[in-house]
Amino acid sequence: MKLLILDRDGVINYDSDAYIKTLEEWVPIPGSVEAIAQLSKAGWTVAVATNQSGIARGYYPLTTLEAMHARLRELVAEQGGVVGHIVYCPHGPDEGCDCRKPKPGMLRAIAEYYQVNLEGVWFVGDSSGDLQAALAVGAQPVLVKTGKGERTLEKGVPQNTLIFDDLAAIARALI
Repeated sequence: MKLLILDRDGVINYDSDAYIKTLEEWVPIPGSVEAIAQLSKAGWTVAVATNQSGIARGYYPLTTLEAMHARLRELVAEQGGVVGHIVYCPHGPDEGCDCRKPKPGMLRAIAEYYQVNLEGVWFVGDSSGDLQAALAVGAQPVLVKTGKGERTLEKGVPQNTLIFDDLAAIARALI
């Protein structure tokens, strides 16, 4: 199985320090939906692992998050692709869960879902927490410069991190 795991906010859609709280605020980064569809059509399984502490903070309900993910699936399907398993952490940063990145719980859940080892599997994110989660499970950390990616890059990234401009550039590299 060719598995690619993506963070959501800042990788697939625009991010906001004020959180993405409504379906209207969930806006794909240009080329990201097409990239997921192209990868899917080329035999890649594209899964998503996303921190969504806005749920714990009361900024939006689970139904809104589900609507955002349904919209993502719909847009990718319109391009002939499929979005794989989507996992999210609804907890706040102080709840002590194992799923909130940089902890690796969501990546482990994806590995369990697909019955695969994550050694060398690319995990694409825009934050140091994403890169740390990848390293914790032996996955290949991949940074995109979209979202918080430029800021993350300025602070320094793990030595073996792959760096791309955006998700479309990753699709071009993998296909």
